[in-house]
Amino acid sequence: MKLARVAVLGVAAGAGLLAAILAINMSRHPAAEAPAQVAQTSVDTVDVLVAADDITIGTTLSGDMVKWEEWPKSGSSAKFITRDSDPEAVKNINGALARTTFYSGEPIVDTKLIRSDSGYMSAILPQGKRAVATRIAADTSAGGFILPNDRVDVIMTRQDSDAAQGVAGGYITETILNNVRVLAIDQTIEEKDGEKVVVGQTATLELTPQQAEILTVAQQMSDRLTLSLRSLADSEARPNDEKLDAMHLIGGVKRNGAVTVVKGGVAREVGGFR
Repeated sequence: MKLARVAVLGVAAGAGLLAAILAINMSRHPAAEAPAQVAQTSVDTVDVLVAADDITIGTTLSGDMVKWEEWPKSGSSAKFITRDSDPEAVKNINGALARTTFYSGEPIVDTKLIRSDSGYMSAILPQGKRAVATRIAADTSAGGFILPNDRVDVIMTRQDSDAAQGVAGGYITETILNNVRVLAIDQTIEEKDGEKVVVGQTATLELTPQQAEILTVAQQMSDRLTLSLRSLADSEARPNDEKLDAMHLIGGVKRNGAVTVVKGGVAREVGGFR
């Protein structure tokens, strides 16, 4: 019995020692944590037609100027051209004109394209507006700092009719058009390559039919026309701008080749033209 007890005690001591050794090893080398499982989420995408490189306003587009790019469907707009809606868009875009500038990677939007056989200027001209050209020089166009899409006033300077007849007089200066948009300076229709100054000889203005008549008359009867650049903060049209345009120069009546000028509430005819 004594031998059996000794054997049992020996086995128990050995088991205890083994358990102690295992506990010490586990405390020194903790078990590696299982890697966190990353949730895999699928994002619905759609192929969107974008500009492959910068496309300037007025450029005739071709297939190599655009490309398909994968976009998240949630970030796509109904205005974008997608492969699902128009699989042949790269081919169909040939010959379209860029109404505005597209930058590299920018989605192509149909409303910013001109699909027309007409000239570019007539295509971008808003309904009811006219494009009228007038001669300018650096000293009559804010030193050449007027750029396309700027807003300007048109100032007319002419000799007083009394001075023209030898009577003491001077020059009359008045603003004949208010807050009109410059469509182009010569053939330049937008700022290019960081160019900040465009010195040209002809400015094309966006006018109403009545403003076009006023400018045509002013070109005939004035010594010079000056474009006065408006501040961006003052570029919004005011309700009375059209009224001022109509009242400053012309009463809208041409009699026997003469022009009726309304100034200070008094109408008088000045040297006519045919």
